[in-house]
Amino acid sequence: VQLVESGGGLVQPGGSLRLSCTASGFTFSSSTMSWARQAPGKGLEWVSRITSNGNTYYADSMKGRFTISRDNAKNTVYLQMNSLKPEDTAVYYCVIGPTGRGLRGQGTQVTVSS
Repeated sequence: VQLVESGGGLVQPGGSLRLSCTASGFTFSSSTMSWARQAPGKGLEWVSRITSNGNTYYADSMKGRFTISRDNAKNTVYLQMNSLKPEDTAVYYCVIGPTGRGLRGQGTQVTVSS
C-alpha cells in the first residue's frame, strides 16, 4: 500500500493550492479516503473525506473553502484549498478510511504566510 501526496508549498493568505494523492496497492475505488493535517506542535486534525460513491464531508473550519474530489481512473484523491489562512499551515496527509487516523502517506507541507 502506498500513498503519495504532492502539491504543497508556500502561498500567501487568501491564495489557493491543490493537493493530490496517488494511491496504489489496494482497491482505491471502493475505499473512503480522507485528508488530515498536523500543524506544528498540534495533534492530527481530520480535514475532509470522500466515500467510494463520492459523498463528501468537511470539518467545520474548512466548509466553503476546501473541496475534496477523486478520480478513480487515476487512483487519485484531491484537495482544492481556497481562501487559505495562516492557521491552515500544516503537513497535510492523505489517509485511507473515514477518520483521518488510518494508513497515511508521507505528507505534503502547506505554509500560508505573507
